[in-house]
Amino acid sequence: MEYQNMELLRFTTAGSVDDGKSTLIGRLLYDSKSIFQDQLDAIETSSKNKGFDYVDLSLLTDGLKSEREQGITIDVAYRYFATPKRKFIVADTPGHIQYTRNMVTGASTANLAIILIDARKGMLEQTQRHSFIASLLRIPHAIVCINKMDLVDYSEKVYDKIVADFKAFSSKLDITDIQFIPISALNGDNVVNKSKNMDWYKGSTMMYHLETVHISSDYNHIDCRFPIQSVIRPHTLDNQDFRGFTGRIDGGIFKPGDKVKTLPSGFVSTIKNIELNGEQITEAFAPMSITMTLEDEFDISRGDMIVRENNVPEMGQELDVLVTWMNINPLQLRTKVIVKHTTNECMAMIKSLKYKVDINTLHRIEDIDKLQMNDIGRITLRTSKPLFYDAYRRNRKTGSLIIIDEQTNETIGAGMII
Repeated sequence: MEYQNMELLRFTTAGSVDDGKSTLIGRLLYDSKSIFQDQLDAIETSSKNKGFDYVDLSLLTDGLKSEREQGITIDVAYRYFATPKRKFIVADTPGHIQYTRNMVTGASTANLAIILIDARKGMLEQTQRHSFIASLLRIPHAIVCINKMDLVDYSEKVYDKIVADFKAFSSKLDITDIQFIPISALNGDNVVNKSKNMDWYKGSTMMYHLETVHISSDYNHIDCRFPIQSVIRPHTLDNQDFRGFTGRIDGGIFKPGDKVKTLPSGFVSTIKNIELNGEQITEAFAPMSITMTLEDEFDISRGDMIVRENNVPEMGQELDVLVTWMNINPLQLRTKVIVKHTTNECMAMIKSLKYKVDINTLHRIEDIDKLQMNDIGRITLRTSKPLFYDAYRRNRKTGSLIIIDEQTNETIGAGMII
């Protein structure tokens, strides 16, 4: 199977506790033949030891001992698998409110969110919270899986009511593509194989949708953004004058011969050539990692950015940011932090704290003096040098940043530039 040039889809799972997220991913891996025989033997033995009369597929992703004992997901579990059509990275994230930061971590790079709803319980507060976070992180696609259909006798009426409830709620959200699928993760209905128990459902299975959902246009191909990760100077006799700039393209399409501008200097040059894996290519676009050479010799280093002459990002030292706070110590005003944005890193200070979002009602809570762990709130950051950024809604790569504790070097916050 040729995996090298296959498209990669990153997706995350979200849902209330006990909705069956881990079982669903286990079913996906099991039915798509993406697990080894020894893994299967191990979970069959473990299921027998627990006295289950079925194979507990959730054991494939619940990797921590404490997770297996409690039957819940605490941390983010990433799994890689592939089918003949696509490669996948799945983030199994926890459902509890106290693990909001873990869900944000798992969802931040996803193309698609799978939102699970228990058919017996319908829409819950947690469903709304997870859908809101998916919308906040601007995940372009969502599949709403109504799970445990076997426990409501595969009732079309139950399914229709949940679909109607979710549609009414989601009109307030910013997710453009939402699909609904009735499933039973435990029995495998409509996960990889079409269900014989729900002939009233005429849509596709979950796996078919994951393999065919159109994701290449999820990237911003309009605004050219190439943050420099490193500069290559081989210093060999054959390549004495070679000066290549490497990094990942975060937006737009670049071609040899294009006029480009380098930031922060503002110098204008022309792209000489572009290399991918040592071979010259005629065009490069997000999210390729490439080496670029320019016609002119400029002093460009890590943290600089190559953009189009007439399409430049915002440049500034005061950023309005929606932040998810991830640290046990609360976020407070005038705290000094390190900000990491694209390939840039600098000192910053928390200048103001505007409001906190109630993630269950979506209301703003104002007049606050701190953010606690797992809170989402709006702050202003003052950075020690100008950053080149776009609003997060325009470009998820150049519009996001992480906040690091200057003493411990821990990641303490994840931010989206407004």
